[in-house]
Amino acid sequence: MEPKLVLALFLLISATATSEYFRPPTRKTLDFSRPSKSSSHPQQVHISLAGDKHMRVSWVTNDKSAASMVEYGTSPGRYSNKALGESTCYSYLFYSSGKIHHTVIGPLEDNTVYYYRCGGGGPEYKLKTPPAQFPVTFAVAGDLGQTGWTQSTLDHIDQCKYDVHLLPGDLSYADYMQHLWDTFGELVEPLASARPWMVTQGNHERESIPFLKDGFEPYNSRWKMPFEESGSSSNLYYSFEVAGAHIIMLGSYADYDEYSNQYNWLEADLAKVDRNKTPWLLVLFHVPWYNSNEAHQNEGDWMMEAMEPLLYAASVDIVLAGHVHAYERTERVNNGKLDPCGAVHITIGDGGNREGLAHKYKNPQPAWSVFREASFGHGELKLANSSHAFWSWHRNDDDEPVRSDQVWITSLVNSECVAEKKHGLRKILMGP
Repeated sequence: MEPKLVLALFLLISATATSEYFRPPTRKTLDFSRPSKSSSHPQQVHISLAGDKHMRVSWVTNDKSAASMVEYGTSPGRYSNKALGESTCYSYLFYSSGKIHHTVIGPLEDNTVYYYRCGGGGPEYKLKTPPAQFPVTFAVAGDLGQTGWTQSTLDHIDQCKYDVHLLPGDLSYADYMQHLWDTFGELVEPLASARPWMVTQGNHERESIPFLKDGFEPYNSRWKMPFEESGSSSNLYYSFEVAGAHIIMLGSYADYDEYSNQYNWLEADLAKVDRNKTPWLLVLFHVPWYNSNEAHQNEGDWMMEAMEPLLYAASVDIVLAGHVHAYERTERVNNGKLDPCGAVHITIGDGGNREGLAHKYKNPQPAWSVFREASFGHGELKLANSSHAFWSWHRNDDDEPVRSDQVWITSLVNSECVAEKKHGLRKILMGP
């Protein structure tokens, strides 16, 4: 047999026998050399939901006298409405931010394209409001950072026909270097200015300096979420509703014990959920409670001990987390065990950060863990109707239409779980 033919057969047999996915290496931090813009030019434009039929437009200008004004309408170049907002800025050691603007626009029509302009000048942007009814699609990616893999993740998400982006913490990876907040804002602007980005904090947003700076000032200044609209006293935790989903964003780095403001707010928020109106109940936070990766083991245990009984009693359907730089999906689980009335937990901290992937998993694989892989990627959650949702996870080094993991998830809303646990939730909220 010819040597070349033998080699070819050997490679074919090897490829067939080995199904392990070979993980790609990290990529370098992106270069953000850009031409300078005028001081009044809007930069880092992004939008977020701000209560029923309203949207918050956020941007930065170097001109401290620039107006916090947004003009908008349903036709290009024709702005039939105008709204004025608020602004803030902050200093951090030798860094001074630009003027950070937040302006709420609305009421807006559902599932409608709007054209808008920030500050009375600059380029025109285009956004689309989410639908009022099913189906509705969420793109999900945490731990983004600013690397080549981040750009790949964003390119894939841009191909996804999504309505809202959910980000469970670790946005810019500024880590005290404040100019990286600015470059992150530039990086995500093409997507974040067109669809609402709903975010919560991670450990890389906790930029405290003892005796000088409290944590989360840069994050809170730049990424204002609808905490006031949802009755929260902190930008680190809040809730909002889209179509038939009630979505709760919790703070892994805010106090969460039973005496904390966050715990009390969560109790009150869950008590107001109407599963007839929002049959899907989703929760996001940064540190996963169910994690079979060797990275960040047990870091979420205390929060889980305090809050999982509340989520279980409320029949939460899906919990999304980040922090671990890999992907993992569980069965329905509660209190560390398989439970048909528990939530599906998904770790999606593989957006593209500079720290690389967490590729060491604990063996044997826990019974509750269905699929796990250390690859960069993003998730898509399509709520098809009140009872069924389709979840898929997409590797960056595959084409976006390729689903590396996929599953149909049935809501608990019409199950016996909800009826059985209503009394349990009432007992937790009211006491014995």
